[in-house]
Amino acid sequence: MSTIAIVGAGEGLGLAIAQTFGAHGFDVALIARSPEKLATLVERLSEDGITAAAFPADVRDRGGLAQALKDAAARFGGIDVLEYSPVSKGGGGGLASPAQATPEDFQREIDSQLLGAVAATQAVLPAMREAGAGTLLFTTGAGSVRPVPMLGNVNAAAAALRNWAINLNQELTDTGIYAAHVAIDVSIDVAVIPGIPVAPASSIAAAYWDLHVARDESEFIYSAG
Repeated sequence: MSTIAIVGAGEGLGLAIAQTFGAHGFDVALIARSPEKLATLVERLSEDGITAAAFPADVRDRGGLAQALKDAAARFGGIDVLEYSPVSKGGGGGLASPAQATPEDFQREIDSQLLGAVAATQAVLPAMREAGAGTLLFTTGAGSVRPVPMLGNVNAAAAALRNWAINLNQELTDTGIYAAHVAIDVSIDVAVIPGIPVAPASSIAAAYWDLHVARDESEFIYSAG
């Protein structure tokens, strides 16, 4: 049985990715900060006949994140796919334009987006190298490719994650391990910003499965139309 670990799992895209991979026979390891929310997701997946387990951790806690992934690998016998998509910490008044952003504004986003992804990857990559197989998928918003000023600190960290993920895929050529960056250029399930198209999480999640199977693009931008 194959296993996907979803870091930053939530009720929107994370759940949809879990359901998509679970429908293809994958077990699911769910990692996020809230044990209560994770328990709800495990219950939802169980109702769909998908085997899932929760491993609470904060992506800013490098040791805790590594231990959660280690525990997930022990529980399921390994991790075949890592999907990394924690919710940006920029919300709730934490957004800053390029000229207004302080080093602390940038550091908060770099900690959760770039450095969390690096820590998660380091936790699963040795076993993938040994197996000669694995998939690493890293999610950001489309601002990582086409920045907008109001998200200056968020976009800068997302762009760093994008650059690192694409370089990682190049480095892993011929190892059997595939890495890709996914930029979401729509609102998920509900309208958030006027004028931005909306797409269902299930449709977006299907693209992750296609990337895992095809393994031929280091970057995919999900957009409407």
